[in-house]
Amino acid sequence: MTPAELSRTVRHAVCRAVEDDVLPGPVPERITVERSRPGGLGDYASNVALRLAGPAGRPPREIAEILRSRVDTSHGIARVEITGPGFLNFTLGRDSRADLVRTILGDPARYGHGDALAGTAVAFATAPDGDSRARVWTDTVVRLLRSQGAEAAVVPGAMERLTVVPAGLDSGTGPDDLFARLGHGAAHWALLRPAAHDRPYTGPELLVQRESNALFRVRYAYARARALVRNAAHLGIPSGIPSQYTDLDAHSDAYDTESPGRDSAAQATKQATTQPTAQVTVTSALFTALGNHPAVLEAAARLRAPDRLARHLEHTAEAFLRFQEICRPLPLGDEKPSAAHRSRTALAEAAGAVLAGGLSLLGIDAPEHL
Repeated sequence: MTPAELSRTVRHAVCRAVEDDVLPGPVPERITVERSRPGGLGDYASNVALRLAGPAGRPPREIAEILRSRVDTSHGIARVEITGPGFLNFTLGRDSRADLVRTILGDPARYGHGDALAGTAVAFATAPDGDSRARVWTDTVVRLLRSQGAEAAVVPGAMERLTVVPAGLDSGTGPDDLFARLGHGAAHWALLRPAAHDRPYTGPELLVQRESNALFRVRYAYARARALVRNAAHLGIPSGIPSQYTDLDAHSDAYDTESPGRDSAAQATKQATTQPTAQVTVTSALFTALGNHPAVLEAAARLRAPDRLARHLEHTAEAFLRFQEICRPLPLGDEKPSAAHRSRTALAEAAGAVLAGGLSLLGIDAPEHL
């Protein structure tokens, strides 16, 4: 279950409470869920009961109890608990991660697309001549809106116009020179990555293939994910998630421990205990990034903010690169492929799909080889 799906599940609980006449309307258009903070319970939390308490004229914990009894736990929610003044805390079932990977790989190009904005029609005015950033920004927002079910288009003479700080081009250069100098992908990234109120940087560093170049990191993470899938196929590891998904948080045999070599017994013990912890941490971070993708797309569309998607892709790329570095998706040497390797490869394939899909919405290609 993704955060977006969890948000809809909680909203349905609110709807049922209103229909049962135990809560007054109206039902909020959106319910916010976020990762549980340190000291909290479960995987996700929501303050919806606190938001509804005032209009309902009832204590937040009472509202939380009403909603807890109406949350549908049949699809991926293991437990619903209440903490503090009335926070709802959700623990996802063990199969939720497998379901997330299956969802992504089931339709990779459309993962995160939805109907949250279905029935919405938006027409944007044509960007002013010479304002390459406004043109690219508008075209990208149209794609984002369509990904969420809205009818969106650029229509000459339309009233709504997206305003962004234009790119500060060098004297004597124009928009065409920017695309000729940087190429289509880097130019799009330069114009979309900064927020609308920030001036873009369009210097030559955007073409440098190193870690400080955010677009290179995102593209490299995608290329690395595809390489892992290809290499897995060469080793006889089939593509896709296995029927019995090996959850890295639950199976100690899925972890890799280094040979202690000349380390002392104490160092070897520390290594054996900290390595699984590190793997759990980086795996959870990657699942969180992938699970947040639909909510990021919806927010980027609603707020007309492609920069949110660009930052999310940076975060996802970093989470994936840490995962593949620490969790070792492929067997080494004479090691035989296991269910854990197949599960990790499936997760790598899912991460690549999210990166490629996000870049596509930004109008940027995702090369399989760098």
